[in-house]
This record gives sequence, C-alpha cells and structure tokens, in this order.
Amino acid sequence: MLIARCDAAQLDAVQEMESMGFFLADTLVYYARDLKTSLPPKADSAIIIRPMVNGENVKVQAIAEEAFRDYKSHYHADERLDRKKCDEAYKDWANKACSTQDNIHEVLVAHQRDNLLAFATVRMNDPQQGEGVLFGVRPAAQGLGIYKALMTDGMDWCADRYAREMIVSTQIINIAVQKVWGRLGFEPRNYIYTLHKWFD
Repeated sequence: MLIARCDAAQLDAVQEMESMGFFLADTLVYYARDLKTSLPPKADSAIIIRPMVNGENVKVQAIAEEAFRDYKSHYHADERLDRKKCDEAYKDWANKACSTQDNIHEVLVAHQRDNLLAFATVRMNDPQQGEGVLFGVRPAAQGLGIYKALMTDGMDWCADRYAREMIVSTQIINIAVQKVWGRLGFEPRNYIYTLHKWFD
C-alpha cells in the first residue's frame, strides 16, 4: 500500500494519480497564525496546562486511544485497513512524541485534581515556524474549553522560542477545531489531498 499527499491546487496531478488507481482518503486543511501580533490571554480555569513529566507517557497514550477511537482519518476511510490498528496509529504517534521531548519538541498536558484530561504535542519545524501537531481530549472532558486552552499554551510555547508563526492541520470535516482556530486568529493556509493505492 502507498500513501501519497498532493496540494489540492494540483488537480492535474490528482487526476493522474486517480487514473493510476489511487483513491481519495481525506483532505487536510492547514491554518496559520502570525505570532508577532498580540496573543490571546489565558482563560481563568481550574484546568492546569503544563509540560508532561516523566511517568505520564502511559496516561497520554491512553488519552490518545480514547480520543481517536473511530476518528475519521485517512486510515479509517480505507476499508481494507483493520479498524483496531487504525486506532492504534494515534496511540503510537503520541508515544513517539512522548519520547522526543527537547527544546524543539514538547508534550503539554491538561489536568484537574491530578487527573490528566488532554494533551497536545508541539514542535518547531524551523527557527521561524512552530506547529501544533497532535491534540487529544478525553471524550468525557470535551466541551470544557480544554482544547482552546491547549492551543493558547501551544501558541505561547512557540512564541517563547521566537517562532514568527504557528501552523495546525486537521481533516477538512473537523469543523469544531477550525472554529476554535478562527477565534484565535488563525487563517486557512492550504489544503492537501491524501490518496491511497493498493498494489494487489
């Protein structure tokens, strides 16, 4: 199996790939935000956001497993892929992020009364650009403003490392997070098609 990505503006390339047996699995939308303008204040909340500490990686993986169960990703859009393994991909992604904490990679966690409720992985792509890579909120904790709080702290983390901008991405059908991004001053940057091809 081959996974390929192509800018949505390159329709000729997409059509050529479709003629070769590729099929569309999802569309990613990227948003960007200038960090040199005023950043939003942190909301008063009982939820605490801080960097992950040693020993919390298992809890972060458990949150990823809950948050991304049956998530509508390009993996889940492919009927030939095992559903359980599709779910595990995000758990593995979170585990790798927990193993690479350094000055340009961080895992932020949200907790309340010692209960971890959510996480966010952020990184510096280069000296000018930071990225919010993977966010997960326990289903029982959704609707409490935790995602927005993680985004705000992620913006601060990138700005503290002198990034000029922060980017984030999601599936085009994930409207809820795009609304949050818009409220935080993010704007659409570009769109990317994800295509799959099987060779048997």
